[in-house]
Amino acid sequence: MLSRMRHLAIQVAAAAMILGATAAARAAEDEATWTSIKPDIFGERAIAADAGVISLDAPDRAEDAALVPIDIHIAIPEADHRAVVVVTLVVDENPSPVVATFTLGEATRHFDLSTRVRVNAYSYVRAVAQTSDGTLYMARAFVKASGGCSSPAVKDPAEAKANLGKMRFRVFAGTGRDEAQVQIRHPNYSGLQMDQVTRLYTPAWFVQTLSVTQGETILFTMEGGISISEDPTFRFSYRADGRPVTVEAKDTEGHVFRQGFTGDGGT
Repeated sequence: MLSRMRHLAIQVAAAAMILGATAAARAAEDEATWTSIKPDIFGERAIAADAGVISLDAPDRAEDAALVPIDIHIAIPEADHRAVVVVTLVVDENPSPVVATFTLGEATRHFDLSTRVRVNAYSYVRAVAQTSDGTLYMARAFVKASGGCSSPAVKDPAEAKANLGKMRFRVFAGTGRDEAQVQIRHPNYSGLQMDQVTRLYTPAWFVQTLSVTQGETILFTMEGGISISEDPTFRFSYRADGRPVTVEAKDTEGHVFRQGFTGDGGT
């Protein structure tokens, strides 16, 4: 009986070792892409993970790989007098991994920012914050999704062009949340989508830069790529104070879109 118990214990220990080795190998494999692309994005700079400065929420499994919701939360501890100046959003396995770089307004210590992105394959999504002293902090989430960058556009091309550059600005103050949302009508073609009629690839055409200002104060600016979803949408921390809000965007074909809104969301 004792011999059987020892034999069973050895089997359990061996199985645990195999599972542990498999998990370690899987973790190394999952990080292989990040290891290869990180020097191109951040050079050899050290990046601290899970330090409480930045966090990221994303679905474990996306309902639509072309419209994956991403929520970024910045919270500098009270005793820390630094601010976050830049946030870089990365999807490791996308053809163009850097989704967007967001430059935040002056002295940003607490800020929430949400958007929708394309995810082309099972991948880590990462948000990397740079503080005012140059330190980098990272949060990540693994998202199961595939085909987001090649998924056909939802809207008909003629409809997309007819509404090109139209903007919406919405304030959520009445709901008890100090947030606002900006949406720009734009197909944001990735260059990997095939026209279902001609069977040719649609050339990349997307919103490249965006700025949102409140009065003369910059709330944030963005430099984006092909991984931002169709009709780019950004929800962010916002407190109305009577000053107007101006949104300006420019796409890769040189079109400039600019619209002003009252601070409470009216045009």
